[in-house]
Amino acid sequence: MSYLAERRLEEKERRRLEILDAAEAVASVVGIEAMTMDQVARKARLSRALVYVYFRDKADLLIGVSVRALEQLNERFVDVLSQPVKGLEQVEACGRAYVNFAREYPVRFEVLAHFEAHSPTGDFDPAYEDFLKFGERPHASLTRAIENGLKDGSIRNDLGNPALLSFTLWGLMHGIIQLTMHKIGGLQRAGVSAESLIEHGFRLALDAMSLGQSTRA
Repeated sequence: MSYLAERRLEEKERRRLEILDAAEAVASVVGIEAMTMDQVARKARLSRALVYVYFRDKADLLIGVSVRALEQLNERFVDVLSQPVKGLEQVEACGRAYVNFAREYPVRFEVLAHFEAHSPTGDFDPAYEDFLKFGERPHASLTRAIENGLKDGSIRNDLGNPALLSFTLWGLMHGIIQLTMHKIGGLQRAGVSAESLIEHGFRLALDAMSLGQSTRA
């Protein structure tokens, strides 16, 4: 590849990332449902037509945000798997990485939640296949942590298929994160803090998976 062609590719990727950054900035103010391509173009200081060169429509743009989020989340999970600790500890670390990710990047979390709750209707969108493909990676990493725990004996071996357990744990933490983000008023009226709910979720899951010994501090 020539130097000029390489520079063009770098410029194209830089502009694409700028559009994604602009979309996240707009969504953080108006929400992902109310966000428009015009608003994103203005935020990115680009023409509306140029934004459409990079992203076919709003759904395509949100998929771009979600794929970036999934890549980033899986990088955190992979880092956890590189640590020389028992599988149960890796599972807990993955869960805490997910909680921290949602807190640091609430818009990215909301976009992920949007696509997990709303599958495309009508003709299948090829871009959605990217979301499905990248979405498999964090689950595969969490499944690996579970498998590590089964091998080293830190996780019970009577809990079923590791992939099934991975999805169960994902659903638990995903739901708890959403509660802490959207139902904080109800939690407060019940005398429950977001932090205590998160910690209770971890204790329930870890105690259920461990071999008899409570993980409670």
